[in-house]
Formats: sequence, C-alpha cells, structure tokens
Amino acid sequence: MKLNFFKYQGAGNDFVLIDNRDNTVQNIDKEQVALLCDRRFGIGGDGLMLLEKEPGFDFKMVYYNADGNEGSMCGNGGRCIVAFAKHLGVITYTTKFLATDGVHHAKISDGGEWVSLQMIDVEEINKDGEAFVLNTGSPHYVKTAADLAVKDVYNEGRAIRNNTTYKQEGINVNFVEPEGDGFFVRTFERGVENETYACGTGVTAVALAMAKKNGQFGTINTPIRVLGGNINIRFDHDGERFSNIFLEGPAKLVFEGQIEI
Repeated sequence: MKLNFFKYQGAGNDFVLIDNRDNTVQNIDKEQVALLCDRRFGIGGDGLMLLEKEPGFDFKMVYYNADGNEGSMCGNGGRCIVAFAKHLGVITYTTKFLATDGVHHAKISDGGEWVSLQMIDVEEINKDGEAFVLNTGSPHYVKTAADLAVKDVYNEGRAIRNNTTYKQEGINVNFVEPEGDGFFVRTFERGVENETYACGTGVTAVALAMAKKNGQFGTINTPIRVLGGNINIRFDHDGERFSNIFLEGPAKLVFEGQIEI
C-alpha cells in the first residue's frame, strides 16, 4: 500500500501525519506504525497521526506512539495536526476536534505555524515522595532537578517509568529546573521509550505542578524551554482546579512524500 504522508514538528517533537478522511488506512498494525516512525528504515517520528472525519467536529485525531501502540493524548501532536488541518483546507484559524481524551479547541496564526491548543482541565495532582503525579491527557511524573543540562534523563527516566508503581500502565517522566521566569524541562516519554525534544502534555504537567508547588493562583503564564525550542503554557488556578489551559508553540511542516508499507 502506498501512502502519502506529511512530516511535522512542534519544538522538535516530530510526527508522521496522514490524511485519512477517505479511510485509505484501515486496521494499520503495530509493525506498520513502528516502521513508519523508524528513523533508519522508515520516515522517522515520535508518533503517527491520522486525521479522520468525525460528525460534529472538524476532524478526529488518532494517535499512535512510535512503538506502534495507539497512544493517549499528545499535546504537541495536537498542535501539529491543527496546522495540518489548516494546510489541507479543513479549517481556517479556529477548530474543534476530537482526540482520545475528549474535545479540544485550538487557534492557529495567520502564517499557520503557531498554534494555541486548549488542554483538558485538571483537578487532581498527587505526590510520590517529592515528585508530582498528574494526568494532562497523558500520565506524567514531574520532579525537580539540579544541573538538568547534564542529567542522565534516559536512564533515570527509564528507571522511574519501569518501576513497580508505573510499569504496567507506563508514565512519562519530566525533570524540571527553574530558569529565568520559567523552567527548563527534559522528558522521557513512554511509547517512544526515550527522551524526546519536547512533550506537550509534559510541559503542561510541569507548569501546573510548579504552580501548585509554589502556591500560585489566578491567571498564570509559564514559559518553558525544551531541547527543541520554547513553549508557553497559560492557565487559571483557583486553588483547587486548573482550567482554561492552553499549550502554545510552533507547529511546522518539514516535508511531504510517499512511502510503500
């Protein structure tokens, strides 16, 4: 089967995207997804997304992790598929679409490369020792760290992701260090099973966890630097609930092509 594909990246978090509104791709298997995401034998990406039709919405986002398994919500993937939908002419500058964690709204800039994506509200943040554990569409573990630039994120993140508490369901592990008026973040992602250049639900989790840790309330704007660039998270916190959460950053088309699978 020949597939037309598009490669997008959001702050270095990269994805293979396919326009599946005509249901060309049906019952894609784990091995095919993993091949498409393979950086040596396929296109290469942290995940695969299918843009599909969905009644009552502009489109539906179907997301697969690089290991071939269908994944939970991917924030940077969500921003990239919004840019993709604009490229296809499915939307103009605003959208409402369906993802695995529910309904999302988003806005895109005139140039089509800056996307503001509304994330799900968050009411519960738990503690695991000194770390924070929460779900922002995907499960996240957030831990502060010193000298983050030289930290062994792969081995330390993998150890936490595979410990007895989290191994069965898996968890994304974020290490965070204060930087200026924001934070520097590095993330080990489940499904990719490696460090990625950015993680949208991860930086969202970091922003919320740090607001809770620092006792911040009201409307909060948190700039975050990741290995792939800069992302911004803004939200409201009333002391119990985090709402009006927006993940903002770049979403760019890298190249397009055709591949046989």
